[in-house]
Amino acid sequence: MDPTSSNLGKMLLEEITPVVMILRTPLVEESCRKNGLSFIQMIQPFSNFNNIDVPVRTASDQPYRLHQFKLRLHYASDICQPNVEAAEEHLKEVVTRASDNDLTDLNSDPPQLESLLRSAESESQSSRFQIFNKELIRASSFSEHEAFDHPVACLLVVSSKDDRPVNKFVDFFNTNQFPSLLNNGAMDPKILKYYLLIHDNQDGTSENATNVVSEMRGTFGASDCRMLCINSAENGSKDWQDNPWSACNSDALLGQDLGCFLNMDDLDEIKDLMQELSSKHIIPHMEQKVRVLNQQVSATRKGFRNQIKNLWWRKGKEDTPDAPTGTMYTFSSIESQIRVLGDYAFMLRDYELALSNYRLLSTDYKLDKAWKRYAGVQEMMALTYFMLDQSRKDAEYCMENSFSTYLKLGSSGQRNATRCGLWWTEMLKARDQYKEAASVYFRISNEEPSLHAAVMLEQASYCYLLSKPPMLRKYGFHLVLSGNRYYISDQRKHAIRAYRSALSVYKGNAWRYINDHVHYHIGKWYAVLGIHETAIKHMMLVLACGHQSIATQELFFRDFLQIVQKLGKTFEVFRLQLPVISMPSLKVIFEDHRTYASSAAVDVKESLWKSLEEDLVPSIPIMRTNWLESQPKKKYKDSNICVAGEAIKVDLEFKNPLKISLSVSGVSLICQLSEKTDSVDSEVGDQHATDVDGHLSTSVLQNDLELKKLKSSWELNSCNSSIVLSEVDFTLGGCEKTKVHLAVTPQLEGVLNIVGVRWKLSGSTVGYHNFDAILEKKRVKGKRRTRKSPSSNLKFTVIKSLPKLEGSIINMPERAYAGELRLVVLELRNQSKYPVKNLKMKISHPRFLYPGSFEDIEAKFPSCLEKQIDCKLKGLHASSIQLSSNLLFSFPEDVTIQGGTTFSWPLWLRAASPGSIPLYISIYYEMENVSSDMRYRTLRIHYNIEVLPSLDVSVQINPSPSRLSEFLVRMDIVNKTGSESFQLKQLSFVGCEWEISSLPPNGTACTSQLLIAGQALSSFFKLKKCDKSTCEPTTSSLSTLVGSDVSFGPEAGVLFDISRTPLADFHRYERLHQEKAEEGDPSNIDFILIAQPQESIGGSSAPARLFCHHACHCSIASQIPISWRMDGPQALHHDFSSSFCEIGLCMTIHNSSDYVVSVRIHTPGPQSSTGQLSDATGIAQSPRLAGNQEGWYDVSLVNDIKVTSDVMGTLSGKPASLDSTAPYIWSASSSTKIEVGPMSSTKVPLQVSLFSPGTYNLSNYNLHWSLLLPSNKDGLDRDQVRQTSGTIQGHSYYLTVLQSP
Repeated sequence: MDPTSSNLGKMLLEEITPVVMILRTPLVEESCRKNGLSFIQMIQPFSNFNNIDVPVRTASDQPYRLHQFKLRLHYASDICQPNVEAAEEHLKEVVTRASDNDLTDLNSDPPQLESLLRSAESESQSSRFQIFNKELIRASSFSEHEAFDHPVACLLVVSSKDDRPVNKFVDFFNTNQFPSLLNNGAMDPKILKYYLLIHDNQDGTSENATNVVSEMRGTFGASDCRMLCINSAENGSKDWQDNPWSACNSDALLGQDLGCFLNMDDLDEIKDLMQELSSKHIIPHMEQKVRVLNQQVSATRKGFRNQIKNLWWRKGKEDTPDAPTGTMYTFSSIESQIRVLGDYAFMLRDYELALSNYRLLSTDYKLDKAWKRYAGVQEMMALTYFMLDQSRKDAEYCMENSFSTYLKLGSSGQRNATRCGLWWTEMLKARDQYKEAASVYFRISNEEPSLHAAVMLEQASYCYLLSKPPMLRKYGFHLVLSGNRYYISDQRKHAIRAYRSALSVYKGNAWRYINDHVHYHIGKWYAVLGIHETAIKHMMLVLACGHQSIATQELFFRDFLQIVQKLGKTFEVFRLQLPVISMPSLKVIFEDHRTYASSAAVDVKESLWKSLEEDLVPSIPIMRTNWLESQPKKKYKDSNICVAGEAIKVDLEFKNPLKISLSVSGVSLICQLSEKTDSVDSEVGDQHATDVDGHLSTSVLQNDLELKKLKSSWELNSCNSSIVLSEVDFTLGGCEKTKVHLAVTPQLEGVLNIVGVRWKLSGSTVGYHNFDAILEKKRVKGKRRTRKSPSSNLKFTVIKSLPKLEGSIINMPERAYAGELRLVVLELRNQSKYPVKNLKMKISHPRFLYPGSFEDIEAKFPSCLEKQIDCKLKGLHASSIQLSSNLLFSFPEDVTIQGGTTFSWPLWLRAASPGSIPLYISIYYEMENVSSDMRYRTLRIHYNIEVLPSLDVSVQINPSPSRLSEFLVRMDIVNKTGSESFQLKQLSFVGCEWEISSLPPNGTACTSQLLIAGQALSSFFKLKKCDKSTCEPTTSSLSTLVGSDVSFGPEAGVLFDISRTPLADFHRYERLHQEKAEEGDPSNIDFILIAQPQESIGGSSAPARLFCHHACHCSIASQIPISWRMDGPQALHHDFSSSFCEIGLCMTIHNSSDYVVSVRIHTPGPQSSTGQLSDATGIAQSPRLAGNQEGWYDVSLVNDIKVTSDVMGTLSGKPASLDSTAPYIWSASSSTKIEVGPMSSTKVPLQVSLFSPGTYNLSNYNLHWSLLLPSNKDGLDRDQVRQTSGTIQGHSYYLTVLQSP
């Protein structure tokens, strides 16, 4: 790396160069001001030599040549340390001037991160940074501890118009005109002097001036005097092209051309003057002084002996207190001479000589504790190391040492510390150590006022951007710090620029708080500058700040409204963030051939309605009659159909992300209605919008274009009577959301496009939102094309007005109890002037809702369901309606609903089971030649009913032990309601094969008919098989319900007819719902329990209610296929004194299965009888014998038995032992085996012999049975054949035998 080509090298070649002090008379300035320039400004462009060639020798006589050289020109009055306040003001002007030049950039788009990365290096070397850094460095110039700012030469300038010019030169030697550095002994007053006479050619010829020059040369020396003629151009005509003063117009007189009276000869003469002054006077003078000073230093300080002397002499100074500048060093002191030697050598590019002297001097100043001079020497050593491109570590050490030492000095060293830090950062950047340079900038910012710190922090941010890899977060953070310091310094334009650059880092990230901070302050600062529209755009980005505190949200929102108010007009915004529109909630509700009775019907999935209407709506023909016909096409492609005069509703959710309330007014849709054409123009417009959105979706241009389109559409709607729009006002509380229902009603035929939505926030800001852009983005997000849903297509073809039915169900409850039966009315209203016909209805749950007959409207419920004498059974289309999950009902053909009329039809509602039950009803109707576009329409009705538990009914059926064709029925009823009490009315058995009766016969089924809340009761009934003559077979047992009824008591009143509609119809669907695998089994029977609430009976004013509960498919079949009955006498008399008693019994066995059953009756013999015979007293005292033992037991009748004394005496003499004779024996065969055919009975005779009087339980026999299955038994249904064999203990059969008198 060539140090001179680096930015630091160029700065050193410009800033550490010889200073020429200028003394001039006022007439000199007057002549120069004719050109709009001061004297220094006039000659300054010619004091920088880029192609000079001057030979120089080092102190050791090594020759080299200078090719670049520069002189710094200063008036004598300016050679002093700048005033702190003046320097601050000057730097502020420099920064302000840079912000004025960048004003045009504030209206452009914020820079993108990619462009910043590309231009980071050029931006870090921006002219505003270089100018500021140079001015900040110059603010620390002319310090007494540094020699490179001391004048090397003095240029004395007198005008030829001055009175006695030679005397004027002499007057310059008055010390009052010299700077303080010369007067206080800090620098050698014996400096090089050069005398210049200025002649203004506009004042006359130069003859007098030539004489003055001759006098000057005789007085001051011929080589040190010269004359310069200026203003030679006539009438201000210039004969040169390039303006040398183009960079010096900051201090020029306004409206005046620079150098207008200087011609080319004048410029050449100025150039020769400066080159001669440099090459023939200043450089040789400096070279000679370096030689002289080097000899003096070598003689006094170099060498081992001189070093020991110096250390010995300075040894006593170690105990002296610290001083900021140390001992006062005059220009004649050896330390000052070494510093001059080092600085002169540095300015003459002899860096080796300079470094050796700086090292020598550094030790002296450190021992003298002259810390400021020590820091200055360390600073120059670091710069010398850099220019020599040697020892980077030593260079950085010296810079760190110098910077820290300056800071320790406090305010006296602050300016020098800043300068040292700037040299240091440039050194690090030249070596690509940007991260380290950024940390130095940050250290500088901590010591500087806000404005200076802002510039330092901004430069630090670009260093982080130039790091490898780029440190983007630190870049953005330091830009924010810089912008904040700019704002504190009242430099809002620079603050905006810094914050705008930081946006490129925070854009698209989840750093919400820093994003809000940046956008909010940019908006406020733009508002201060009067750029309100840009300010509002940034403020809008922080409105949806739900993560902020309530105080911050109020601040943001209040300031936003204030800026909008200052704008002086209603501000219109595309996609305003308050409130937030939830686009996934967008739902379009329109009616084509599908109409809806309520919003609840709209919320039902379309697939459910389609499934329900599958057999209701005619299918679309897709076949061609011949090959000449074209394939049928969809008439309205990519658009929905709506009817003129019918509203299209749009549901949209608005959410308040803030914790403060928002006032939103005038919410309405933005629509476009065009004449009914082929929609070519609309499709082209949509395509254009799509293309634009695809390329410019993120640009401001696209947003402005969309905003203009929406505004024009809204303005067109406001004055168009063919569209009727609804408006909604609402207030959103903190974090609330609400669904807004908007509507548009087209009045004419054509093509309607719903473009977006418009609203007004807090009465001052109008927001527009485009639906198409969002929906288009959804559609193109995935590569695979999906089918568009009707709700996402916002384009409608409006056809002419059609009839439309409106419907509702009168008296439809929202809540009901399970089993509750009600009569409701379907009411259809035709608001149009055209009639409708061919009405059909499809019901989703006929188990809950069933159509009645037209006569039911006038019926009085529930008395219309009571049994009537000589009344024919009525069922609604019982033979024509096919049981299924849905019910299709056709209204009578003569039913026509005329325009402007209302039509009613009764419906029966039964809450079949608990839960939330949705009911779906679709009504189909046709129009009479109204429109060729639409031949039919459907009305969709939806209700939700909450069904609460009421009565829980369970049935248990057991065979009667005493009768083969009878069963005992136990019905358990539990009232699960919390407050309802029910009056049990009747229990009906469905079927003609069995007859139900209460137990006991001719009594009540239960002790109490009233079942209050939370109670349960059990009722007992008897099923008896009917005679075949009383049961007439029917073709279908489900066509008409027949059966028997039993009342729960005399207070139950008239019985209800279960064969009437709707009880019979609901029972059919209950059977379908409760269907089991054995549904066709004749052993399955059904019950219907009917009850009424207590208030319905007591004459309450509330509508009467009836409850019916269905228990279907109750099985009377047992797992054991056989049943039997023992027939014989129950009581008799016998004279046991003459012989034992033989009694004949008959066992009837019935087979209830479909297979042959083999039965073996086992009656034990005498040896296995273990019964015990006792007298009457023993009967009362002996415990009951275990099961399966014969004998006689304690019954209530025994105590009343009267027997002869002989027998009782004999019996009571002593108990019989276990080995004695048994009290009775089965005297027939001990084992009888028979076969019983399927569904048949067989009688088997039995005989028992008793040996003593008493009461006997003849149950000590067993029946062993087994099914004789066919050979293909492996193919049998094992669910039907649960058990194939088993053993059954005999039934109890009590026989009482008394002794004959």
